[in-house]
Amino acid sequence: MGFLSVLAATVAAFMFGGAWYGSLGKPWMKATGITAEQVEGGAMKSPKPFIISFIMLLTVAGMMRHGLAMAGIESAGKSALAGFGIGAFMATPWIVTNHAYSMKPPTLTLIDGGYATIGCTIIGLVLGLF
Repeated sequence: MGFLSVLAATVAAFMFGGAWYGSLGKPWMKATGITAEQVEGGAMKSPKPFIISFIMLLTVAGMMRHGLAMAGIESAGKSALAGFGIGAFMATPWIVTNHAYSMKPPTLTLIDGGYATIGCTIIGLVLGLF
């Protein structure tokens, strides 16, 4: 599991994020308060969020690779399960806490928590395939 596996896992999670948020765009916009006019008017067309997202996913994948290697987890199934655990029991509770304090709607929490859980599962799966 070297840098290429981390990069592949990052790309897979990033692509999944595009599909996830693309299919849930309307409920996500409603929950965040972002309007279609803001998106169409260019306020959301900056590459900055995408660059930051990719770098953060690279960080997550790199740390997951390290943790999986330290734990001796090498199979795709076990690494996917570990990724699910990280997403469901570490990342998502953090998101829930942040959303609770900032009074975000439960819909946003489900969308973002679902992405964190499934995204970490995908990262684990891809890392386990290498």
